[in-house]
Amino acid sequence: MKYSDRQRVQKIYENATKLNSYILENKIEKEDLLKEFSLQWLVTTPLYNIGEHVYNLSDDYKKAHSEIQWSMIAGVRHRLVHDYDGTNWNIIAEVVFEELPVLISQLEKILDAE
Repeated sequence: MKYSDRQRVQKIYENATKLNSYILENKIEKEDLLKEFSLQWLVTTPLYNIGEHVYNLSDDYKKAHSEIQWSMIAGVRHRLVHDYDGTNWNIIAEVVFEELPVLISQLEKILDAE
């Protein structure tokens, strides 16, 4: 199925909020993610999906919303998929615990404005 940019942003938002909610509801800490394989496995699927949708956004859309680091988000997905054994979980933990809430806020503003 071919998604519009708006549909892709909605999918990104849904994946991000579901992941963030799971982390909060289960009181998962950064240290837990660094040492527990099951949690590492859990966060990769939403991050893959987010990155894939970001990668497929149109260049015009990304330029119109340049406040979001689209290339970095797609890059996380690329690294997880193509270099899983070399994943730096400190970086992924920073993404999940520090960057994801910021992204959610940015996406809410975009979706509310459209």
